Amino acid sequence: CRAEVRTAHPGGGRPAHVLAESLPRDLNNLRRGIRQRTLYQHTVRSDRTTLAYIEQVTAEGAEIRTLPEVMDRFIVFDRDLAFIPYSDEPHTALRVRHPALVRFLVRHFDETWSRAVPVRPERAPLRTPVVTSDLQRAILQAVVNGETDAAIARRIGMSRRSVAEHMRKVSEQLGSNSRAQLGYLVATSGLLDD
Repeated sequence: CRAEVRTAHPGGGRPAHVLAESLPRDLNNLRRGIRQRTLYQHTVRSDRTTLAYIEQVTAEGAEIRTLPEVMDRFIVFDRDLAFIPYSDEPHTALRVRHPALVRFLVRHFDETWSRAVPVRPERAPLRTPVVTSDLQRAILQAVVNGETDAAIARRIGMSRRSVAEHMRKVSEQLGSNSRAQLGYLVATSGLLDD
């Protein structure tokens, strides 16, 4: 990597051993002047291990943003080399050097980046209204689409219990007595209107 790295990581908080392995390398790159931009899902904002990593790399100039959902994991170096998942097997990746494909990934990342919310660990509270709103919107849209709690939890990167808690709060607000009624009320309430 000579100038910049873009990374996207779906799911919730990252494992401590992965972050411990990444931290020295990332700090070294940042100190060499490499620009690092990383996308995570909102759920990392409540993961202490990931937040500790974010605090250290942002102090050195990394930029971190979050969204309710993140595309598949990928990494792009210097707009000329990318790594994308090769299969469902862990630790396998496909190296991409084709200029058109790398350009497509960069454009996709940059468009997603523009919609993401910056993480600033030095500011409290960590959960901002826009994050809660984005998370709830993603969960509620999935409910309207008929997804199960397990499917929503996997896609958003949080536990099934957390998904159920978000739905319970909205159910109380709307006076819903069942999941089907909740889906109908959400769809007709205007909660998901832009």
